[in-house]
Amino acid sequence: MPLTSESFYQRPKWLFSGHLETIYPALFRKVELQNPERERITTLDGDFLDLDWYKKGNKRLVILSHGLEGNSTRPYMLGMAREFLYKDFDVLTWNFRGCSEELNSKVIFYHSGATYDLETVVNHAGKNYQEIFLVGFSLGGNLTLKFLGEKKSSLSKIKKAVAISVPLDLASSCNKISSGENIIYSKRFLNTLKEKVVKKSLAFPGELPVGLLRKIKTLRDFDEHFTGPLHGFSDAAEYYRINSSLQFLDQITVPTLVLNAQNDPFLSETCFPVRLAKSLDQVHFEFPKHGGHVGFSGPSGQKSYYSELRAVEFITRDL
Repeated sequence: MPLTSESFYQRPKWLFSGHLETIYPALFRKVELQNPERERITTLDGDFLDLDWYKKGNKRLVILSHGLEGNSTRPYMLGMAREFLYKDFDVLTWNFRGCSEELNSKVIFYHSGATYDLETVVNHAGKNYQEIFLVGFSLGGNLTLKFLGEKKSSLSKIKKAVAISVPLDLASSCNKISSGENIIYSKRFLNTLKEKVVKKSLAFPGELPVGLLRKIKTLRDFDEHFTGPLHGFSDAAEYYRINSSLQFLDQITVPTLVLNAQNDPFLSETCFPVRLAKSLDQVHFEFPKHGGHVGFSGPSGQKSYYSELRAVEFITRDL
């Protein structure tokens, strides 16, 4: 029964709410790390992905996947990269389509279930490594878990994985982030998503319904009219149903940790599947009372965050 009965995480006293735990690291955390080696690879459909490499000549590689409207330079990505570099792993942080400094060259963007791109990254990166480990944050966590459950042909070198602050149920989590005081987060995401649609429409005239942007008030609205149809789904409901990682957990065959804070303002109740957790052999769950969304700040003065230390501990155990 891989459900951690008690988490050891204790938040700093001055971060006394899930919102503070979420906002503070995103706005004020600074992580110093060596400059990465940027590589651009071509996808099967002729698009591109930008990869950032941190190489030390090791035979073990950790691949990090960011969250919604994030990128390879976010503090949570750099903090996790630094922790694994300390432990003699090479690290690869990658940018989803349209999330690096340049918009991607196809009309599509990225989405929560675009495992074809993660598979491209794994297959490309795995050529020079004996073992691969995956870490995903938020949307990238959902992507990682779905990939592990459905892309078994790509898993020969993948040994373990960690998913942090994961919206396991996309539909209910989208409702949660778009309601009440949480709407401040969805509005921030919507601003950058809308900007990308406008820029993309200039490169692909007539292929995006930009006239609908004024009607988009929530993330579900955006997924209904853009994310879903643009990526082959009839609407937001079908997009959420097909891509929610909750349904793939029982198909995961490598040891995997899901770390979700109970006070995460992005996550619905179904993102804490206690009954399912007790029935799975390979997927381990830890549900701390605190942590916020991609938070888990350490004590004052400590550079490493709990999520980073926990991910390293889980992945290096028994290696």
